[in-house]
Amino acid sequence: MEGPDALAFAQSQFSSQVTALTNHRWQFSSWLDAQGRVRNLFHLARLDDERLLLILRGGDAEVFIDALRRFVFRSRVKLSIAKGSLAGDAAFPLHNVDVRDDVIRIGCGSHAMLFGANVGSDDAWQLEQLHEGWPWLPDAALNEVLPPALSLHRLGAVAIDKGCYPGQEIVARLHYRGGNKRHLHHVALSKPVDDGVLLQRKNSEFVRLLSVIAHSERIEALAVISDDVAGRLGQHDKKVVSDEGIDVQLLNTWPA
Repeated sequence: MEGPDALAFAQSQFSSQVTALTNHRWQFSSWLDAQGRVRNLFHLARLDDERLLLILRGGDAEVFIDALRRFVFRSRVKLSIAKGSLAGDAAFPLHNVDVRDDVIRIGCGSHAMLFGANVGSDDAWQLEQLHEGWPWLPDAALNEVLPPALSLHRLGAVAIDKGCYPGQEIVARLHYRGGNKRHLHHVALSKPVDDGVLLQRKNSEFVRLLSVIAHSERIEALAVISDDVAGRLGQHDKKVVSDEGIDVQLLNTWPA
């Protein structure tokens, strides 16, 4: 995203406080629908005065760009897709951004994400971010979940004290009046399943899985779980079995 109006356009469309972003820094942000549900979640990096880079945390870049273009109108902003892939790298200060030789380094504290055409294939960063509670949205979770259920306030991806943006009224209502009954959790599973799978128990919604990572020690996932189900999970020392025969154990919980 680039042009004289890039920052103002992003401020009007995205849920974070974009105008607070200085050059060579990034923040979590999201694009919501009119009902306040998260259409896309992403890292929003300011490369210079007129250029922003969005690294999607799930979803299709072409679908996202096509939908966003409908709101450009007369804004002097150009939307395009940057070709490249992601890989992990050594520790780099959180929220810092560095650009060298067409490789963009996104600082994540204990590690960095590299974005570029030839950045290797290291994916250890994905498990580190899962442990931090940084959600990655599979297609099944797009346009379905409200920001508090993904802990977006904790991540700074949602601003209450800014002007209007899509879904802002719903965000404010949930913040000031409450009503959110689903939260983000870290769980362990007994079997590998696809990202985004909805597990059931007694033929009712049990756990909405987001990213699922299998490694040498166990299978871990981030999940959106209703508060009443999470309360029952927290009362069990042992794992609770879903209708699909998958044991689910609650490991950690994040606030809205």
